[in-house]
Amino acid sequence: TLVLNNLEFDHGDIFADLAAIERQFQHLVRTVPGQGALLVNANDPALARVLEAGCWSERIGFGDRDQPTHGVLDWGLDDWAFTAPLPGRHNAMNTLAALLAARHVGIAPGQAIEALPAFKGIRRRLELRGEAGGVRVLDDFAHHPTAIAASLQALQETPAARTGRILAVLEPRSNTMRQGQHGDRLAASLATADAVFVLADPVLDWDLGAVLAPLGERAC
Repeated sequence: TLVLNNLEFDHGDIFADLAAIERQFQHLVRTVPGQGALLVNANDPALARVLEAGCWSERIGFGDRDQPTHGVLDWGLDDWAFTAPLPGRHNAMNTLAALLAARHVGIAPGQAIEALPAFKGIRRRLELRGEAGGVRVLDDFAHHPTAIAASLQALQETPAARTGRILAVLEPRSNTMRQGQHGDRLAASLATADAVFVLADPVLDWDLGAVLAPLGERAC
């Protein structure tokens, strides 16, 4: 049972371009046996190209039907509504993929949906590390513009965001980020934060000030 949720360019120190990453995923798809299943985000163009190169297993497309935190599964007999246990569209997609994967290995949809509220998340994915003076500190592994934007969007859905501010603190640590390959998208990914703090590591070989300039006085 293989879940393909999204595919973008990253790991620029290893792969020359997105096509090189897609080629690796094509190899992965070919390892899934004929009786297996591919659960694929039907709205991702890179994944569509991967499957066009060859797919010999059952293919099940999924999406969130434009609902930010809810979804509906059409099982052919009944619709099963669910609420994602974590905020954000990306977590709704993760939840939908997990339910489909559970169904493929024999878990009844109703049983899987009933178990969702027990899931409290994992380390370094909007993980609450502590609170002091009314300030909640969350740790997130997001190191790619898409992931950064998704995490901030998820925070916008929380009750705390409606009564306070979101301060984003970023350390560009991934090799791709250090090389500046996501520089053209970085400011936009941070745009929903009320203030942005980025570590100006001396090893960065790109102009951090210029990249963050679109954020104006919100960035430092």
